[in-house]
Amino acid sequence: MLGIELIEGEYDTHNWLEAVRGFEKEPEKGARCAICFDRRFEITAQKASELGEKTFTSTLLTSPKKSLKQLKHAGDALGEKLGIKFIAPDYRKASGTQEQNILAKKDTLYRQDYCGCLFGLTMQREQQQKLADELFSAVSGQTQPESIESRLELYKKRYEYEDNHIEYHIIKERFLNWRAIYGRVTIKKQTISAHFLPYSTLKSDYTRGRIEKSIGHLHYMNRDEVKFITLESYNQLNKSSYKEVREVIFNTPSFEAELRIRQQLISNSYDLSTLIVVDEIPTSNVEILYKSHIYEDVKDVLIKTS
Repeated sequence: MLGIELIEGEYDTHNWLEAVRGFEKEPEKGARCAICFDRRFEITAQKASELGEKTFTSTLLTSPKKSLKQLKHAGDALGEKLGIKFIAPDYRKASGTQEQNILAKKDTLYRQDYCGCLFGLTMQREQQQKLADELFSAVSGQTQPESIESRLELYKKRYEYEDNHIEYHIIKERFLNWRAIYGRVTIKKQTISAHFLPYSTLKSDYTRGRIEKSIGHLHYMNRDEVKFITLESYNQLNKSSYKEVREVIFNTPSFEAELRIRQQLISNSYDLSTLIVVDEIPTSNVEILYKSHIYEDVKDVLIKTS
């Protein structure tokens, strides 16, 4: 937007993890941040020096979660070492943070709410009683609500609109999000292929029981509101042709498609029962080890206005 060239450095995760080893539990503005600043600033200052620049700075100076004193100390030390001046304005004073938010909103910019550190993010999300879902993706490859993949899709669509001069708005919506962390179904100590549908939850991480009745597509376990459906039923409801559940696990339909399956099986929109797809309905006792998170979340929605 400003016609400034972006030079993107290497995303050197391995060496960064080695540098901060032992400081994973440090709080925000602690020793891990100082190590991180030294490493990032050194690379930036070296590049600036190579380009013949006389000054360098950091976007971290705009963050209310970072120590201005800590940032300035790291920048000044490296600047002195390499003969290049570190510029460190206080962008936060006089309602600067609020002004940044106003400008970002005006230009529809993505404004990340953490510095990029996975340890800092994890602690921040724990304090917010939220899941750090930015740090993992579904093994199935399914794009899940407010995941990194869904955000990339939204911004890709945004670029398409802008390239084609289509007017749009990005609005925020509050919704109930869900993530499955792990799941396993065993019969007589043998693990069977099983796929858990979205918004499946258990009261605890473990349950066991047997199928006590069947109504339509659903086969009801006698404990913890667990329900099974066959792959045949899944294919019928999804209009698909999977040959085995293992195919579903690693090549899952869209999240929206699986929500439609759930809605066809259970009419109650607030139902959080565990729904499991299996090749054949078990006739013996079943053990289920399963953990999921359900939590309030906010997502961006792209609306075309022209």
